[in-house]
Amino acid sequence: MFALIDCNNFYASCERVFRPDLVGKPVVVLSNNDGCVIARSSEAKAIGIPMGAAAFEYEKMFKQNNVHVFSANFALYGDMSQRVMDILSGYSPEIEIYSIDEAFLKLKGFEKFDLQKYGAEMRYKVQKWTGIPISVGIAPTKALAKVANKIAKKYPKELQNVYIIDTEEKRAKALKWLKIEDVWGIGRQHSKRLKAINVNTAYDFTQLDDAWVKTHLAIVGLRLKHDLSGIPTLDLEEVQPKKNISTARSFENNYTELEQLRERIVTFAVSCAEKLRKQNSCCNSLRVFIHTNEHRKDLPQYSRNMVIKLPFPTNSSMELATFANLALQKIFREGYHYKKAGVIVQDFTPENTQQLKLFESRNEKHIPLMQVVDKLNKSYGQQKIRLAGQDIKRIWKMKQEKLSPRYTTKLSDIITIHC
Repeated sequence: MFALIDCNNFYASCERVFRPDLVGKPVVVLSNNDGCVIARSSEAKAIGIPMGAAAFEYEKMFKQNNVHVFSANFALYGDMSQRVMDILSGYSPEIEIYSIDEAFLKLKGFEKFDLQKYGAEMRYKVQKWTGIPISVGIAPTKALAKVANKIAKKYPKELQNVYIIDTEEKRAKALKWLKIEDVWGIGRQHSKRLKAINVNTAYDFTQLDDAWVKTHLAIVGLRLKHDLSGIPTLDLEEVQPKKNISTARSFENNYTELEQLRERIVTFAVSCAEKLRKQNSCCNSLRVFIHTNEHRKDLPQYSRNMVIKLPFPTNSSMELATFANLALQKIFREGYHYKKAGVIVQDFTPENTQQLKLFESRNEKHIPLMQVVDKLNKSYGQQKIRLAGQDIKRIWKMKQEKLSPRYTTKLSDIITIHC
């Protein structure tokens, strides 16, 4: 059996843990630079606030409905996620952290357990220890555990947020209830194609011929069909190193000068380099892109990107910043108001297995230097040690006008209790 544990309205729930006065009230969390809605409480969904809603367009609606709006506090959310995952890891030796708010547990050898009580115990302990409400779906396969979780979340009062698919009757009933567009792994284009042949539910999908599914949805679709049919096909996955890493931001104000963009690009390259070192990878190419604000029709538009093949694999902040700066100089044009830029590193190789080159190779002195920089930044705070090309005053800091305190990760933000 597999269990899928999903934190309910995770970002909004994290804010409510430290603001219990918000329980039962509409809460939304905004993206970087307070751009658009990326998380909603159930109450916010009920009044019709869509996912991805532009904050400035819904400002009037927020005020009319007394919606509590927060800037994304990723330091807090990441720490709360880790606490939840640490608790869940105590319920099974085999765990796959699927996302910041979801995890699969493999319940192998739990045949004599009362899984309903086991799921309820997980839910109680996570909420008691962290304040985060969760839903638990348990089934013979991963895909069915996803379905069971959806049902547990859809009917929280009736099911107490725990549902188990443990019979053929329950499996068939659940799949007939689930719309094809809501099936895990079925994207928008595939759902359109399936609806065109009158496949409207997950159950309809499981009745298709294997050959047709493999032809039109490839082997991934066939595995999903078998998993939904109750044949264990998808197993827990190990965390794989990322295949590319991106750091990009929209600016609070338009940038018109090369120097303004250069500082941003250098900072993005440094961030990518830090992430590369964290997973012990080096990149062999990088992409730099810049573009203007497409919503400002009154301004001339410009968008360019450039890929640079590096002469050697590296994860040095200094070397990546140098190459990124070269790319920026080639694509920058004067006379435009730039709104967004970014750096993407790609084509990775493991740090400890690199092909040596005769004439060009990475500066070996950078390896111990970067280790020291990472250690100092970890100990004393992110970006304490920077390159000279980065702005020491951090004028580029994201717009976060509604940021809540970092209750669990910043000493000065710890809650004071008066008793």
